[in-house]
Amino acid sequence: MEPPEREAAFHDCLGQGWEEGYRSYRKNWSEYPRSFHISEYPLLVDLELSTICNLRCPMCYTITEEFRSKVKTGLMQFELFTKVIDEIAGKTPAVRLSLRGEPTIHPRFIDAVRYAKLKGIREVSTLTNGSTLTHDFFLQALEAGIDWITVSVDGLGETYEGIRKPLRFSDTLQKIRDIKMVKDEHRLCKPVIKVQAIWPSIRDNPELFYRTFKPYVDLIAFNPLIDYLGNDEDIVYEDSFFCCQPYQRLVIGSDGGVMICSNDEEGTVIVGNANTESIRDIWSGDRLSSVREIHQRGGFREIPVCKRCYLPRLTEENELAQVNGREFTVKNYVNRSQEIGK
Repeated sequence: MEPPEREAAFHDCLGQGWEEGYRSYRKNWSEYPRSFHISEYPLLVDLELSTICNLRCPMCYTITEEFRSKVKTGLMQFELFTKVIDEIAGKTPAVRLSLRGEPTIHPRFIDAVRYAKLKGIREVSTLTNGSTLTHDFFLQALEAGIDWITVSVDGLGETYEGIRKPLRFSDTLQKIRDIKMVKDEHRLCKPVIKVQAIWPSIRDNPELFYRTFKPYVDLIAFNPLIDYLGNDEDIVYEDSFFCCQPYQRLVIGSDGGVMICSNDEEGTVIVGNANTESIRDIWSGDRLSSVREIHQRGGFREIPVCKRCYLPRLTEENELAQVNGREFTVKNYVNRSQEIGK
């Protein structure tokens, strides 16, 4: 949805204070998978502070009985968090404090941000539903040094409130306005604020959605609705698919189990235990090496969770939309309903 100059400004801001390192980080993010390069440590570590969410959105896998029967929900022990940060500090440039649940409900979320920044992690980011993002909470996160906050805002008005119950759209919009006011008052570039939505929630009027948030945030994006609920049967794949994630990031669940990737919602393939193993050993260990080998030879469908993943699915450019006179193409997954809750 964004023009190139807005995207460039977003990245310029995110790299403020470590420009050369940021350019290297983004370059390696693209080049490591292309060359099958295994760095000593991952470029990004996802740390799931919470598997618990305070909402029950209709398109989310966490509301299903299958998820609740397979995944033990909880909060990450702070001792585990500090153990990981202590090891990767100075070696891994970025951490993301979110995955399946709502990270900001962790009672030590601010402490986690502060600890990571004090240890030298250059980019600390999180994804939130915005429910806890009050003025005071944002000020604490700002003081702790958070670099990037993405807020999921699915639609406007009644559409948003029908999805993100019991949140009110006016409250969420005001929170985002308040953040902008604080940043402007102190002439701050960071934290960058990104708003994202699922496409069907804004399909009827993407222009209004964009214009509503553009004055207050650094980036606006949307994603097609993926098969969160595991309902799709007739899946069509890209002819030649290769997954980049095993060369970029390591994903640690709230219980310390290290998942195959950020899209293994049920933790079906565990490649390590961060409670008892080092991140370096897990990253270069036999289990993750085996996953890389399978992907290198194009055998991703041999791994059930990869076979069900949205990344290898074929897309089609079957919709056009406009924002501020700019036309853009919407890529939807072949044979994938774009109706929320299906």
